Parts: sequence; C-alpha cells; structure tokens
Amino acid sequence: MRQLALFTLAFAAGASPALAAEAERETFGSLPDGGEVPAIVLTNEAGMKVRVLAYGALIQELSVPGSDGAVDVVLGYDGIEGYLEAPNYFGVSVGRYANRIANGRFMLDGATYELAQNDGPNALHGGVRGFDKHLWTIADVRSGADEASVTLTYTSPDGEEGYPGTLEVSATYTLTESNELRIDYRATTDKPTIVNLTNHSYFNLAGASSGVSILDAVLTIPAESYTPVDETLIPTGGFTPVQGTAFDFRAPKRIGNGIRGGSDVQLRYGRGYDHNWVVSSAPVNGTQLLARLEDPGSGRVMEILSNQPGIQFYSGNFLDATVSGKDGTIYRQGDALCLEPQIFPDTPNKPEFGSARLDPGEVYENRIVYRFSLNAADDAD
Repeated sequence: MRQLALFTLAFAAGASPALAAEAERETFGSLPDGGEVPAIVLTNEAGMKVRVLAYGALIQELSVPGSDGAVDVVLGYDGIEGYLEAPNYFGVSVGRYANRIANGRFMLDGATYELAQNDGPNALHGGVRGFDKHLWTIADVRSGADEASVTLTYTSPDGEEGYPGTLEVSATYTLTESNELRIDYRATTDKPTIVNLTNHSYFNLAGASSGVSILDAVLTIPAESYTPVDETLIPTGGFTPVQGTAFDFRAPKRIGNGIRGGSDVQLRYGRGYDHNWVVSSAPVNGTQLLARLEDPGSGRVMEILSNQPGIQFYSGNFLDATVSGKDGTIYRQGDALCLEPQIFPDTPNKPEFGSARLDPGEVYENRIVYRFSLNAADDAD
C-alpha cells in the first residue's frame, strides 16, 4: 500500500501560490530487505499525472486526458510486489544495453566480453539483473511554473553483468504544461564500454485496463526500412525496405491490418511485431519524430521523438495471461505495445549498424519525448 512520505515537494495549502507543475514524494512499498521504495508523482494543470518509482527508474502510472477523461495508459502493478515477482519490464529503464546482443557476446578493443544469455541464446535488456532491477537514487526533484521533474541516478560497477567500465547513469523525467513527458538518459564511463538505454513502457492509449485491443490503434512510423531478424530475434544484418510489406507504417495504419499476415516469416518469428525500424542511420542533433500512435475511441495521440536512430515496435506478443496487473487486470496479447527509441539491436556485433561505443570523456545521451494531444479524426487506411 502506498503511503505519503513525511515530506512533500508540492506546496502546502496556505503557503505561496501553487505552482502549475508539481512534484510530490511518496513511498511505494518496501523491498524484501525492508528498504523503502521512493516514488515521485509529477502533475500538471491539464490533468496529466506521472508516477516514477526509484526501483528500476520506472513509470508506474501515466494518466493522460482524453474524450473519456484522464486515464492511465501504461501497464504495471498497484504494488511493488508485482515488479519484484513478475517484472515483465513494465515501464522500466533498461540497460546497460537495451534489446538483444547475439549469443551474449561482443568484442571491444580486441577483448571478448561474455554476457548472461537470458533470452534463449542471446542477452536481453542488460542481463539477469539489469538496470531495471536496481533501486536508483533520487538525486533532484523540481517544481515550476512550466514543468516538474525528477532526476534519478545509478552507478553500474565495472564488470556488472559482464559489461566493462564503471558507468554513471542518470534518468531525468520532466512533465511540462504542454502535455509532454521527457526522459533524458545520460551516461559516462571510466573505460571503453557499450551503452544503449531506453524506456520500456507498455502503452494502451484507450487505457491500461480498458480491454480495448491495441490492434485497433493507428500507428505511424516514418521509416523507409527495418532490420529483419532470425528465429531468435537477432537482426540478420542490413536493412530491408518496408514498401509492400506489413512493416510499412509510413502512412497512418491500423496495427491489426497486417499483424496476422502468416506468409511473412518475420511476423512468425516475432509472434507479431518485435522489430527495429530505421528512421535515420545515426543519432541526430536535437530530436526527430520516430512514431505517432492514436486511439480512435478516446482521440488520444502520442508522438514519440528522440535523438536515437531507431525505434523498436513490440506488439506485446508475450503477454500470455499469466500475470494480473493494475486493478486485477489480466494482461494478454494485444493489450499493450512498446515503442522504444534506441540504437539498433546487436549493434556491437554489426559494424554496418554504426557504433554503441562510449569512451571516457564522452557523454551518452538519449532524449525521449512523449507528446500527447487529442484528435477526434480517424485518418487510418
């Protein structure tokens, strides 16, 4: 059961005039060792609400206004126990390397590094105990007229899960009065390493407990190509044009229109979509649009922007009704999707994809912007 902490970062009644965007501290249960799990709740005047847990630097709640009022649009649990017992990467910050690395192995400067094979033969999302399974430190909390934010930090020691270098990581969540949620991931290292950080929220813009399938949602991804995979979901190398395939989302398209195309081996490998789209060949200065998602029923629209070159679209294929989340809802295939801005999967083993290398003196950055709005029009094919 969540309990309000002894202090709060929001203004109390009768004090100075309330700020438009506010941040409030809570406690979200306890870990098995008895340590409390801090949480920060960000709110704005438009009715948006974001709860960020220090455990996994994860988004536990994201309530967004729509024609049906403000509803929570991300999957997760009502208590910390769910995140400990059946995490499913709900809302977490994943690293040190998000997505898959083939055979749990990569080379850097002539040395071979062995990682945990926690996804068949491959390494996934940082290993058995990646960044999503650690308690981060709340380093800074701010409220203001235009935005409220929380910064969390984590130190990943040299050799953790097989990765070289001590990595200093921060994740800053910022909620603005213009209904944008920004995440700024930053990292530095003391020796050469690889880094790929992202957020793994499961979205359903109709509501996390609505029962409305994401197959009816309308998706746009402005990418000319994607990276096809083998049967273990590792990219085979090179880029394949999306034109004429079920992977063409350059124009708004209902997700369910192509996902059942059994003649496409890629959809059989992924049990649906679990692929990386190539929006640019390398990270960009500033941000670029990676995806746009719309729920026709509520009119909610989410645009995702980032400086990253790719976005992993995962259609929730492994949600198999074995866990129940918020409000006791059983999560099944098609209940939510993930859209993860990233460096391409298995880049450390595929030089043609670019580089995931981070050297001392450099700063890794991934800025993710979730921009929410309302649109009653349905312009899907």
